[in-house]
Amino acid sequence: MDMTGSQKLVASREDVYAALNNPDVLKQCIPGCETIEKLSDTQMRSTAILKVGPVKASFKGLITLSDLDPPNGYKITGEGSGGAAGFAKGSATVRLIPDGNQATLLEYAVKADVGGRLAQLGGRLIDATANKLASEFFEKFGTLVGKPQVIEGAPAATAVEQEGPLRKWIAAWISSIKNWLSKFFGTSVPSKP
Repeated sequence: MDMTGSQKLVASREDVYAALNNPDVLKQCIPGCETIEKLSDTQMRSTAILKVGPVKASFKGLITLSDLDPPNGYKITGEGSGGAAGFAKGSATVRLIPDGNQATLLEYAVKADVGGRLAQLGGRLIDATANKLASEFFEKFGTLVGKPQVIEGAPAATAVEQEGPLRKWIAAWISSIKNWLSKFFGTSVPSKP
């Protein structure tokens, strides 16, 4: 599975880079994360409880940082085992690009693979779950590190939209419609509008 995306944050590259290397910030942002233990400047051990469709498991894994280029980005590689549920492994390249006055564009490209019972669930369910987890991570990360920047020309967001519940509900609603259509017509509906 491959996934790419970006998020604009109102924070300097240095602040964003520091937060991406802070175990306390990561623990708050990673959905289902229970522990993160820093082993060295480039390795961390973590545990997280994740649910993918009907499969819920506790994953224990090792996270390794490489290609360090402060404050421009790095590569993060992880491998985790969920016991009978299977395993997950993958990597993400993270680039931090200055974007105006005190804003940073965080771009990421993820490659992931799953095995065991997880692999039997089907690509669409795994992709949808991965997109949901990535969205939750970056929404929380954006809240902790810097508020998402309003795009010029767009109407000002209400307090509810800034906090994200409305946006999350709309994304979930669209996703459920796409899943229903793909089941009804027997074809795959693209997951991004």
